[in-house]
Amino acid sequence: MRRILFVALGGLVVLFGVGAIYVYTGVQSLEAIPVTADVWMLQGWGGNVAVLRTERGAVVVDTMNFRMQGDRIRETAEALAGGPVQAVINTHYHADHTHGNPGFAPGTHVVATARTLEHLRAVDARYWQGEAAATLPNDTFEDVHELRFGDKTVRSHHLGRGHTDGDLVTVLVEDRVIVMGDLLFRHRYPRIDSEAGGSIREWIPTLDRALELDFDQAIPGHGPLTDAAGIRAFQDFLRELLQVGSDAAAAGLSLDETLAQAKLTTDEGFGTIGVPLVFRIDRDSAVRQSWEEATGADPSRESPGGTQ
Repeated sequence: MRRILFVALGGLVVLFGVGAIYVYTGVQSLEAIPVTADVWMLQGWGGNVAVLRTERGAVVVDTMNFRMQGDRIRETAEALAGGPVQAVINTHYHADHTHGNPGFAPGTHVVATARTLEHLRAVDARYWQGEAAATLPNDTFEDVHELRFGDKTVRSHHLGRGHTDGDLVTVLVEDRVIVMGDLLFRHRYPRIDSEAGGSIREWIPTLDRALELDFDQAIPGHGPLTDAAGIRAFQDFLRELLQVGSDAAAAGLSLDETLAQAKLTTDEGFGTIGVPLVFRIDRDSAVRQSWEEATGADPSRESPGGTQ
């Protein structure tokens, strides 16, 4: 029996070690995808990152989940740009777009909307203690914000509610690239953070305002590089998702009934986002959020099958 127990424990140790190596390797892994001669999209475990090369160094938009990822993003950005990071922009407050900030030097110029800073301080305050506090956004705005670095212009816009109420989009003007953050999920089901002011109904006109900006290519918060057509395709999905909730509310359907009857045609090829046993963003979660917004109902009153 002792031998069996020893072998079992040894197996668990090996399994844990392999899992830890897998996670560490995944967290450290970044793929730099060229967008223009001076812009790259970095992909890894977390939200997409944009890097702009300027005459004075790099501008980085979003920083993924962990400090060690922030370290890798900073090192990669400096290598691509051939100079130091001049500014970091956080598109919104979620951890997979901000928790790498401490990988940058304390006092780094960090731009965000005023609402994003409020959410970071209110919802995520435990993370932003000690050294991390020195990389909170220190340059906030309400509507439009502009930075210039030599021949490059970086213009950020707060266009309205959508994923949260604090999302910004950043236009890399001379390169004609728009960085959408989580206002754009490409081939992924979106999260609608209603507790932070997110709204499917408001998201649709916010994307209309983004489409009025001048750009050729669009970097989404999650998923592959796209363009205006990709934004419109995601907007079509949001319209259909909104209709699912509206129809359910009009018919008085419960959440379980809505999940069983919902028909979506604009989500072909969509993938899920999640961490096993932690969270999952998929078709059912998107439909549930549409139902909640349309009915104003408390999903906790539904059966367990409807609240997963």
